[in-house]
Amino acid sequence: MTARTTHKGKTTRGAWPVLRVLRDRDAGLYLAGVVVSGFGTSALWLASGVWVKELTGSDGLAALCLLAMWAPTPAGPALGTLADRFRRKPLMITGNLLLAGLLLTLFAVDSPGTVWLLFAVLFVYGAAGVVHDAAESALVAAAVGPRLLADFNGLRMTAGEGMKLVAPLAGAGVYAAYGGASVALLDAATFVLAAGLYAALRVREAPPERPTVNWRRQTAEGARYLWGHPRLRPLVLAGGVMMLCAGVCGATVYAVVDALGRSPAYAGALYAVQGAGSVAVGLLAGPALRRLGERRFAAAGIALLAVTVTVRAVPDDAVALVSCAAAGAGMPAVLIAALTAVQHETPGPLLGRVTATAGSLVFTPNVLGLAAGAALVERVDLRLLLPALGAVLLVTAVPLARRPAGAEGTASPPPSAPA
Repeated sequence: MTARTTHKGKTTRGAWPVLRVLRDRDAGLYLAGVVVSGFGTSALWLASGVWVKELTGSDGLAALCLLAMWAPTPAGPALGTLADRFRRKPLMITGNLLLAGLLLTLFAVDSPGTVWLLFAVLFVYGAAGVVHDAAESALVAAAVGPRLLADFNGLRMTAGEGMKLVAPLAGAGVYAAYGGASVALLDAATFVLAAGLYAALRVREAPPERPTVNWRRQTAEGARYLWGHPRLRPLVLAGGVMMLCAGVCGATVYAVVDALGRSPAYAGALYAVQGAGSVAVGLLAGPALRRLGERRFAAAGIALLAVTVTVRAVPDDAVALVSCAAAGAGMPAVLIAALTAVQHETPGPLLGRVTATAGSLVFTPNVLGLAAGAALVERVDLRLLLPALGAVLLVTAVPLARRPAGAEGTASPPPSAPA
């Protein structure tokens, strides 16, 4: 599959990279779509838990809302195959419109007996998100100039994290005023708007080649390519370890708040400064990737996270706030580096499957880490648990910091790949 734009490669040399991305018409439309759909998703994420809690009175069922959205992640390799079997732009538009229609069924959720419908919609929501992310990554790699990919991925992170700072509050306000169905309607409207933005992209795609193997073998091709690639495998594995540790650490947040002598609501302040750190690193990711290369940029982020996780055991407000902000800057580094490397190193016809497979390997451990952290936080002292996590992260960062022979120092455009 190939894609191209009529203006590809026309960037203004010497301009700040962020401005170069925003001046690129397709990149700007993509980012607008990320902002719009991210707003709706973040609003629904918070409201769904509150909705279930109010209808059932169960904390456990409310927590299952997030799990329902994450549950399809391990199936990423198979779901990502869809992004390689169809043209990516129509697939993204259709997916957004179908989700908009599906969300309207949530108007039927009005009693404990209908909560199952909300869980079903959230599960489909999560599966569609895996397909959408795979298709988007592949289409962006073709539509946005290779030298802008790192900057675009950093800005995408900034946009997504920025929405997480404001959208939950907006969703809570809409929920309090009009109920859960109104939040679903808001999210549906954002999907329709995002579909319109994607429709405006000036991208022409050739139809994908007819598959010569069955679904299972086609899925396996993406996994084999990723696992056999000497530059991608270390980044993805490091990302998985990082997200596993981040999940364990995330489960300790209320224990950290207790150690500070604060009320549980103080966790909101910690999440806010962490989000601010992620917003900041997204703006700097492009120049940092070009200077350090994917491996060393990821290593720097993991090492920073190792330090911040370790010092979080110190019961001090200033330390907690600074460490959360630094953790917010460290965690996205390996995610941005891995995605950019996948886009640079993977031929277009495989990119959907490889992206989704990498996503599964990176994000599934986060769910496992949350579960492990929930079990450990009441059994292991924070002064032991958090430094232990920091040590694991530091050991993970060291191999990435060592540049292997023949590795390029900076992210560079890939060689021409066959269509």
